[in-house]
Formats: sequence, C-alpha cells, structure tokens
Amino acid sequence: MDTRLLRVLVELSDRGTLRAVAEATGYGTSAVSQQLATLTRQVGAPLVERTGRTVRLTPAGRRLVTHARPILAAVDAARAALARGGEPGGAVHVAAYASVLSGDLIPVVRELAVSFPGLQLLLQEQEPPEVLRLLEEDRVDLGFVYDYDLVPRGWDGYTVRQLCETPMVLAVPAERDLPERIDAPGRLCALAGQSWVVNSRGPADDELAVRVCALAAYQPMIEHRADSMDLVLDLVSADLGVALVPGHLPEHPGVRFVPMPGVPVRRRMFSITRPGREHWPAVSLVIERVAAHALAERWRSGQPLVVGQPGDQGEHHHE
Repeated sequence: MDTRLLRVLVELSDRGTLRAVAEATGYGTSAVSQQLATLTRQVGAPLVERTGRTVRLTPAGRRLVTHARPILAAVDAARAALARGGEPGGAVHVAAYASVLSGDLIPVVRELAVSFPGLQLLLQEQEPPEVLRLLEEDRVDLGFVYDYDLVPRGWDGYTVRQLCETPMVLAVPAERDLPERIDAPGRLCALAGQSWVVNSRGPADDELAVRVCALAAYQPMIEHRADSMDLVLDLVSADLGVALVPGHLPEHPGVRFVPMPGVPVRRRMFSITRPGREHWPAVSLVIERVAAHALAERWRSGQPLVVGQPGDQGEHHHE
C-alpha cells in the first residue's frame, strides 16, 4: 500500500472531514476523495461511507487506521535514521508553555543560530492542551508540556520524554502571617480561608489546588485566574491570594515562597512528538539542548529534582 494513501486515511480519522484533510495535506478535496477510492480498491473493502454531506470510517477503515499509525511512525523513523549523518537543518515548528519558552527555548534558539545556521526554530506559546491539539493537527513538529505528579495527564498516541521535575512551593503575600514551611500536610490548615490564584487556560491548576488542600480536609477558594506566571505573582503580591508555583522562580517583590517538604508536589516537564519524529535530527537536537539547559537552570536555582540527564533514552511511546 502507498503510505501517502494511508496518511490521508489517518488524517480523515483525526480531522473528520474531507475539507480538513485537504487543508492539512495540501491536496484538493477531489484529490483526497480519489486517493481514498484508490486505497479502497487496494484493500478490497469499503473504508469510508457517506452520511448525508459528511463521510465517516467504516469498521474496516477504523481497523486499517490502527495498523496505519505505527506503519507511518516507522516510515518517519526510517527516514530520520537515514538522515542522521547529516547536519540538522530546516524549519522546526515548536509549541511550548510560557516558562519553558522564555527560560529554556529562547536561550537554546540563540545558541543554535550560531552553531547550526541552517536550522530555523519557529516558536509559539501554548498550554499543554493546546500543544496536543496542534500535534494532532500536524501543525507543529515538537511540543514541550508539563503536568503535576498529583494531577497526571494522559499523552496517548504520542512519544513523550520526561526531562526533569521541579518541586512546587507556595507563593504567599510577604506580609501575611503564614507558615515559613509546610513540613506536614496538617500545616496546610493555616491556608484555609485564603483565596487562591490559578492558571486561566486549563483545569490542572484547579485540580492541583483541590488535591493539595484535600490533604488538610478543606476546599480551596479559587477566586483569581491568570495567564502568566508574572501576573500570578503580581496578584499574590497584591494580597489577593496564594498560589502553587515552581520552586525555581526568582524572587518577586511582595511575595514569599514557602517550601513544602511535607507535601512534595512536583511539576514534570516533557518533550512530546508524533511517534517517529523524535528521531528527526533537528527535533532530537532541540530536545537534547532544551533538556540540558533546563537541568542546568534548575540546578543553578538550588531546588531541582532531576529525573533524566541529557542523552538518556527516556522516551515512552504512549499508545
């Protein structure tokens, strides 16, 4: 079977309409229909059926998609293996959350611009759910995402490598009479009645606050949401609430960071790609450089918890 035809079928499974497949692949809608018809003849079974103005996969089509995905991943991996002797180059589309984008990716871009002038990194700031959507739509080649060990995310269908972990700390208004450290879950009771500040672009921060406060048997009052870490800390500094933040952040006026050795919550950082693409020379290079930079920065901050070193083959294929 022609792998280009298999890719069209997988795109139809992911996107749902011929028009969306045409936009993603660059083919016209009629060409997509012809390719599906050709694949149907090769297979000898109907793969799609019309329901009014839309099309959907038949049971045979869905079964073929389950085989096509690893086939296409293997083809991508083979191409990457053959190209490994060459110098990384070309355009790599990268989506990442704000703190890794500003703290790790931008310095890496500057370094690579000197050592690999033929490589172009095209960056965009996105939260993890948005990164997954872009990967699904094949609009980016590489993503950097995070989750919390108390609120793990699912990365089904992608190749994920955990790069490092960072302990979370409480950000509290500097003038508040609150504990200097949380050395036991019961100490969280001192925060009962405080307002909380969480991320405005995803539910994970809400769930994290709920689960942490549940250790002291109360519900957090989530009253403020912000899109950037600086704004979160500004809200805390204004005595509008408390927040859970990564422990490697620099000092912020009006904010005191409270370590939590008795409630060891951690934020985990991952690279994520479509299966097979982690071996593309340019993608692999960016992952290694970002991993090395992130680990160095967290060591420098004095509060890292490292789970993988640059060069480790810690990839996990989530199916």
